[in-house]
Formats: sequence, C-alpha cells, structure tokens
Amino acid sequence: MSAGWSLWVMFLVVLNLGIAFFLYLWGPRAKIPTRPDGTSGHVWAHGVLREGVRRLPTWWLVLSGGMFGVALIYLVLYPGFGSHKGSLGWTSHGELARDQASNAARLEPLMQRFMLYTPEQLAGDPAARQLGQRLFEDNCAACHQRSGKGNQRLGAPNLTDDDWLYGGTGKDIATSIRNGRAGVMPPWASLGEQNVKNLAQYVLSLSGSPHDAKMAAAAEPIFKTTCAACHGPGGKGNQALGAPNLTDHIWLHGGSLADIETTIHDGRQGHMPNWDRRLDEGQIHVLAAYVYHLAHPDVGAND
Repeated sequence: MSAGWSLWVMFLVVLNLGIAFFLYLWGPRAKIPTRPDGTSGHVWAHGVLREGVRRLPTWWLVLSGGMFGVALIYLVLYPGFGSHKGSLGWTSHGELARDQASNAARLEPLMQRFMLYTPEQLAGDPAARQLGQRLFEDNCAACHQRSGKGNQRLGAPNLTDDDWLYGGTGKDIATSIRNGRAGVMPPWASLGEQNVKNLAQYVLSLSGSPHDAKMAAAAEPIFKTTCAACHGPGGKGNQALGAPNLTDHIWLHGGSLADIETTIHDGRQGHMPNWDRRLDEGQIHVLAAYVYHLAHPDVGAND
C-alpha cells in the first residue's frame, strides 16, 4: 500500500471511530425536550401510540464501550490501520498457506493409498469418489455441469455416456485433465452452400437419422475425399485426433440439421484447458477416477 493510500485509510478509520465515539459520549447526555408525561410529543394512530423518552440502558453503554476497546486492540494486533501490519504478523495469505498445509498433511495417507490403484479400480472406492466429486464441482462443473452431462453450447462433452473423443480409459482421462485438449473442426464453406447442405444430409445418414438420400449420395465422394481424413471412411471418428464418431446419436454441438450445417460451414473450436498448474498429480488421479465413474456408475455400486 502506498503512503498516500495508507494515510487515507488511517484518516477514514480515525474519522469513523471518532464520530462513533462522540455519539457514544453525547447520546446519554443529550437533552431531549419532553412533556410532563415523559413523552416527546410524537404520536401515531391518532394519539394511541406516543413516543417515550428513556435513558440508554446501562448494559448497552457498557457493551458499546467495550466494543471501542475491542476495536482498538484489533487495530493493534491485526492489519487495518493504514500500512500497519499488526503486532501478530497475521496475513490472509499466511493463514491460507497454513490451512492448505494442514489439509495436505491430513490427506497425504489417503492420497498415498489412492495412488496404489488405477483410476478404473479407484472408481469403486467411495472415499475416492467423494473427493473426486469435490474436485469435479470446483474445477470442471462450470463447463460440464455438476451432473457431468456437458454443454452443447460450449462444446463441453457429456461425460456420462461412455462416448469419448480422446479415449475413455483411466489413463486417457488423466491425460486429458493433465494436458488439456484442443479440438479444431475447420470451416468448409469453401465447398459451396449446396455441398455443405449435401454433406449435412450425408452425416445424418451415417447415424441412421432421417435424411435426403439423393443429397447424401451426392455428398459421399466429398466426404470420403475431405472429411474421412479425420473422421475415417466410415465416419467412426479418430480418438488420436479427437474427431468424433458420426455414426451414433451423440452430438458435441447439436445433432439437428441446422446444427450440422453450421458445424460444416463455420467449423468448430474446442478447448479443454490443462489442469496440471492447478491440480497436483494425486488430485488428477482421483479426478480421473471420478470422471470414469460418471460413465460407469455401476463400478463399486454395491460397496
């Protein structure tokens, strides 16, 4: 904190405490005009209710005076009076570091046990699932939702259907969490509007969805010379590239005709951030087990 800001904070603290203390001293001695019956003359409800004037109770005066003492002691012990650091040397960063260290020490034996198992095996451990759920809700739910059902608007895949862009083994999931993923579907507007529409019909045909057979047939050669490089000749996808399987009914960005045409015409960009800067290796391991559990809820269900 600069000297100017420090002085400003000190001024505000002194001003507020000074005004409050003045009112505290003046209040019990203030002379309020009263009528012979001890009321101020203010009435409500056509005179049924009248405002009385009474001395401040002793307990309130003692308690309020004590609070001023507490405030002064606090400003001596803790930061709050300008750049004064407090005689105890307390900081919020220091308290956070101590709490994190304490928490890590309590978790260490548990994490050591968790690391003895693969994510697939760990998915059946209730304690691991509980910790994994907390990690998921704190870090992943913003995109994938707390349920893990994903978000088509964001291009965040559903993690509960066992359909994986980059592989669904525990090792694959841990790699996705640790290193992140970057998926790119290039725009194909250069093919022309009609070819884009034809390709959308062909993509629908791959999953057995209702489609225009004539338009799909016209697009088949284009698909096999253009799209098959990533999605494969049969449209089964390629997990090494993160190219989705087009033969099922699971859609990352929506499976309507309009959605598919938009995907082909404009392309899509997908980004899964890497979490190795925020989570340590043990946390990534447990989180991978929880994500695996989302797609395999029967693992350990009877534990």
